[in-house]
Amino acid sequence: MSATWVTIGCLALATAAVKAAGPVVLGGRELPEAVMGVIALLAPALLGALVVTQTFAGHGKELVIDARVAGVAAAAVALYFRASLLFTMILAAGVAALVRLV
Repeated sequence: MSATWVTIGCLALATAAVKAAGPVVLGGRELPEAVMGVIALLAPALLGALVVTQTFAGHGKELVIDARVAGVAAAAVALYFRASLLFTMILAAGVAALVRLV
């Protein structure tokens, strides 16, 4: 078995342990309202961080400005004007493709 699969197995077990720890620790009690507000904001913040790092990250600590930036900008504009998600995805892919073509 390769080191990659051992790592994947360990991460899967760690994920299951973390998910199981919540109900065990809380014992059916509700979390305070302030904590629920923070938890609700975690997913959008993590998604935003993922988009930024995947858009601008290069090798090492290098900042990359390429067609991905144009695609994300087009998606941001479309979402600002409340376009549908399908239209936004098609627009972003099309803009990125056109910038790569040029």
